[in-house]
Amino acid sequence: MQVTSSVRTPLITGGKTVHDVTEDICRQVEGKPSKSWLLGMGMALTAFGIGFIAVAATLWEGIGMWGLNKTVGWAWDITNFVWWVGIGHAGTLISAVLLLFRQKWRMAINRAAEAMTIFAVICAAMFPVLHMGRPWLGAYWALPLPNTFGSLWVNFNSPLLWDVFAISTYFSVSLVFWYLGLVPDFATIRDRATGMRKKIYGALSLGWDGAARTWSRYESVSLILAGLATPLVLSVHTIVSFDFATSVIPGWHTTIFPPYFVAGAIFSGFAMVLTLMLVTRRLFKLEDYITIEHISLMNIVITVTGSIVGIAYITEFFVAWYSGVPAEQYAFFNRMQGPYWWAYWSMMTCNVISPQLFWSKRIRTSISATFIISIIVNIGMWFERFVIIVTSLHRDYLPSSWSMFYPTVYDMGVYLFTFGLFFTAFLLFAKFFPVVNMAEIKSIVKSSSEKQTA
Repeated sequence: MQVTSSVRTPLITGGKTVHDVTEDICRQVEGKPSKSWLLGMGMALTAFGIGFIAVAATLWEGIGMWGLNKTVGWAWDITNFVWWVGIGHAGTLISAVLLLFRQKWRMAINRAAEAMTIFAVICAAMFPVLHMGRPWLGAYWALPLPNTFGSLWVNFNSPLLWDVFAISTYFSVSLVFWYLGLVPDFATIRDRATGMRKKIYGALSLGWDGAARTWSRYESVSLILAGLATPLVLSVHTIVSFDFATSVIPGWHTTIFPPYFVAGAIFSGFAMVLTLMLVTRRLFKLEDYITIEHISLMNIVITVTGSIVGIAYITEFFVAWYSGVPAEQYAFFNRMQGPYWWAYWSMMTCNVISPQLFWSKRIRTSISATFIISIIVNIGMWFERFVIIVTSLHRDYLPSSWSMFYPTVYDMGVYLFTFGLFFTAFLLFAKFFPVVNMAEIKSIVKSSSEKQTA
C-alpha cells in the first residue's frame, strides 16, 4: 500500500506494493515486443534509412548539397543543432536540479528524460560535424590535443570550439548520471533473469549487492553528480547562445540571449519529455506511475518557462527600439513583416499563446490536450531558432548581399535522419532498459509487510 497524504494528490495510484512495482516495470523488459513497439520501430528505422541517404550524399558531395549561400551560411543545420541541444536540456534539470530540491514527482520521469538528453545531444552533435564538410580531414582538430601531436591548432575564439566543450561536458555528465541510476534496476533484472540475459544484466549491474553501505555510497555519488550537473543547466545553452550573442549581426548582438536560451531550452525540453512520456505511458501501461499529477506539474513548468520566453521576445523588441540603431530596428521589423513573416508568427503563436492554455486546470490535466500542445511547443521552438538564425542573416548590411534561403531535400533528409536516430535509440532503450526508475519509485511505496503490520 502506498504512502498517501490527505492533502496532496498521490504520485502513484492503484495501491501498488514494492512487488507490484518490480513486476510492472520488468514486464516490458522481459516480455516480447508489442505490435505497437514494432510499428514505432519500423517507422523510426524507415526515417533513419531515408535520412541516411541524405547524410551519405552530404558527406560525399559536401555541404553544397544544402540550401546555403554566401549570405545565409547557417540555416537548417545550426537551427537543428540548437533545437536538439534545447530538447536535451530537460533531462539534466529533472534529474539533477529536482533531485537537489527533493522533488519526488521527478522519480517517474527522470529515467526517460535522462535517456532523451543523451540521444538528443548525439543528434545535435551531428550538425556541427557535418557542417565541416569533410570532417574526417580535420574534425579532431577541435579537440584539446596535446602539443606532442603537432602544433596546437585549437582556436579558443571559435564558437565551434565552445560548442565542442559544452556538448562533450554535458554529454559525459549526463551519461554517467543516467547509467548510475540504472545500476540498481539492472541488478533487479539480473536477479530475475536466466542464461545469457543474466550474464548481460549482471555485467551492467557492476556487482550491485543491495547492501546498506552500497546504497549509502550510491546516494552520496548521486548527490555529488547532481551538484556537478546543476551548473550545466545554465552553462550549456548559455555557451550555445554565445555563438550568436558575441557577433555584431543585428538580431544576434544582445545580452539577453543567455537567460533567454536557457528558458527556451527548458521549455522545449519539457515539451519533448511530455510527448515521449505520454506515448510510453500508453504503450507500456504505466498509468499508475506516470499519473495526471505528473503531467499537471510538468505543464506548470512549461507555462512558467513559456511566459519567460514571451517576456524575452518583448524585451528584444524594446531593446531594439531603445537602442536607436536603424539596422537593429530593421532586423526585428523584418522578422514581423519580411519574407519570413510566417515563421515569426508561427513562433509567436506556438510559444507564447499555446502554453497559456495550461492556466486552465481542465486543459492542464487533459492527456490529449497536453500531447497536442507539447508537439505545438516543439514546432514553435524550431521556428524560434529558424527566425533567430535565418531572418537575421538573409538581410545583410548591404542590400546587394540580400538573399533568401530555400531548404533542399538534403537539408530535410539530414533532419529526418536525426529523428530516425533519436526514436530508434529511444525505443530500444524503452524496451531493453527499465523506462521508470524502480529503485526510486519503491522509496515512496510501502512494502507488503508494512501493509500487514499497519
